[in-house]
Amino acid sequence: MEIVISVSIGVLASAGVWLVLRPRTFQVLIGLSLLSYAVNLFIFTVGSLAIAAEPIVKPGLAANLTNYSDPLPQSLVLTAIVIGFATTALFLVVLLALRGLSGGDHVDGQEEQP
Repeated sequence: MEIVISVSIGVLASAGVWLVLRPRTFQVLIGLSLLSYAVNLFIFTVGSLAIAAEPIVKPGLAANLTNYSDPLPQSLVLTAIVIGFATTALFLVVLLALRGLSGGDHVDGQEEQP
């Protein structure tokens, strides 16, 4: 399970970095979103990957990470997803306004000449 999560975090982060380095603003926006998804997945795995474990301590069980999973990283990731969605929507509106004003979506404002 840890290998699958590690590989998926690596793929999301590398694809995000590659898209952030692209010359178009929409690709940069998608790259930032992928990077935030990679960070969210990393924070989620910090709370211990436990299958069929309770998120809150049950009476009679020892309070350690073998018997329960930490709910704090889960709540942090949920909050980060909501904030990330709102900022992505705001960036999309700004991107559309910029494209309407400048006529292009190149990062430095100048199109490449063939």
